[in-house]
Amino acid sequence: MSLEIFEYAFMQRALAAGLAVAAACSVIGLFLVLRRHSLFGDAMAHASFGGVAAGLAAGIYPIWAAYAVSVASALAITRIRQRFDLSGEAAVAVLLSSGIAVGLVLISATGGFSVDIFSFLFGSILLVGPTELVTMIVLASAVLAILAALYGQVLHATFSEGQARAAGVRVEAVDYLIVALAGVVVVTAIQLVGILLISALFVIPNVTAIMYGRGFKQTAALSVAFSTTAVVAGILISYALDIAPSGTIVLVAIAIMACTLGARSAGLVRGRRGPVPVRAGAGRRSR
Repeated sequence: MSLEIFEYAFMQRALAAGLAVAAACSVIGLFLVLRRHSLFGDAMAHASFGGVAAGLAAGIYPIWAAYAVSVASALAITRIRQRFDLSGEAAVAVLLSSGIAVGLVLISATGGFSVDIFSFLFGSILLVGPTELVTMIVLASAVLAILAALYGQVLHATFSEGQARAAGVRVEAVDYLIVALAGVVVVTAIQLVGILLISALFVIPNVTAIMYGRGFKQTAALSVAFSTTAVVAGILISYALDIAPSGTIVLVAIAIMACTLGARSAGLVRGRRGPVPVRAGAGRRSR
């Protein structure tokens, strides 16, 4: 592969956007995985499909409509789940079905599928423009900054809700924060891998990192490393072979997970079993 491809502006934008989004997806995704909400990102992606369709139908930029619908849906379903003790699986099913249903109805009412819809479904990272690049980097950086600022409280609420409440952490508010940030990251990542494959960046790098059985910070660092590696390698391979970037990114992430499974089977990786360990009192010290 020639190094000249890095001189192309579109490739530079794709790699920069991919790195920013991959880091945000892996970090927010780790909290979702540890909360046993692995498919929540996928559900919000499908809910955002309704927002994309609504934006196209209304003649406004569909990504902004998708942001509004994704975050609003995540907050609403979290409220319903807390108020009526709805299980996580049921919440995922509601978001998945409602988002797809609304999107299909709006699309059929406005003349059927278009090229724009397919770009949102399957991603178009190589077509990211300067404005989209800045937006993706700013939003991804903002999400990471918020999580870093509230790290202790979010971590404490994730691992032990009872202890977090006793320590004065507003667990319900943390729940809303996590799903709202996840909704922002989901829509930001749509241009990278598309609506249909979005959950891969939330789940696969984190599942792979958890296999190493390290502490939380080390697990998060491994997840970011695996996610960014998959994105960079996927973009470069897809360009060299002229194949879909989104699918290639996901396949590289799966390959990394398969290598980790093989290394564990061979005894080369000896991670602890069970959940990611965390130091006691982390949430209290953050206050």
